[in-house]
Amino acid sequence: MSTKLTQTKQYYWFAVPGVLTFGTLVGGSFAYNIFLSFNDWQGIGKPEWVGLANYQHLIHDRVFWISFLHAFEFIFAMSLAPTAIGLIIAALIYDFIAKHFGNVVSTFLRISLYVPQIIALPVVGILWAWMLSPNVGVINTILRKIGLDKFALNWLGQSSTAMFALSIMMIWIQIGYTIVIFISGMSRLDPYLDEAAQLDGATWFERFRIVTIPQLYPEISVVLLTTTVAALKVFGPVYVMTNGGPGDATQVPAYFSYFHFFSTLKVGYGASIATVLAMILTVLAIGLLKFQRKMGVLR
Repeated sequence: MSTKLTQTKQYYWFAVPGVLTFGTLVGGSFAYNIFLSFNDWQGIGKPEWVGLANYQHLIHDRVFWISFLHAFEFIFAMSLAPTAIGLIIAALIYDFIAKHFGNVVSTFLRISLYVPQIIALPVVGILWAWMLSPNVGVINTILRKIGLDKFALNWLGQSSTAMFALSIMMIWIQIGYTIVIFISGMSRLDPYLDEAAQLDGATWFERFRIVTIPQLYPEISVVLLTTTVAALKVFGPVYVMTNGGPGDATQVPAYFSYFHFFSTLKVGYGASIATVLAMILTVLAIGLLKFQRKMGVLR
């Protein structure tokens, strides 16, 4: 036993380069960001220590709280809605399309739905900004062609529709990811349980709800965790399409931090926003993992 344990410990040395690199690049950067959050600095010269002043300012910053509210709203668009829709589409592809049209068609659909995940976000943002353009955008053009002129809105230019437009785009991007994960999970399910339910007269939806979904809890938990974290730190679509506007209608913490880093040159204040966001993400991730273990989803 001791010999085996000694041999196992020897393998830990192979992880040392990766751990050191990660600790230096990520841990070092995060530590420096925390240090900057206690300073007043414009990016040049010597930082001026101000203690908790930046954090005290955050507490009274209306835009800071609005940005976090929007980030939590994105949880629906990037986590809850894609998970629910992805479950249904994955089940349809796995149970119907693959069986009746073959693996070639089902594979083509999976690849097609996953394509938005591998396209660079700036490209996706530019594409959707053009589609949502009030004058020449394809969406408004179609609406006018079919006589729905009153629905041809300035989607990204109005506070009332900007978040909705961004949310639709994020659902479109995220669905492919959830479908791929869920179809992979369905391939490991016990087919005899589904057959037994079918023999008992259960409909497809009843089998999906009672048999399939409970067996997919591990995949569902992973998808919810990863997409929730992604929603809270979303940056690219907001930066490319709206710059947090109009006004503060689409402001999110990551972009708010970036704005103070590079536009107002309040580097310390931007660092404090980034630090708070990182702390919230860490606590949320740990909480979700503990909840999943408590529910028996993860071992």
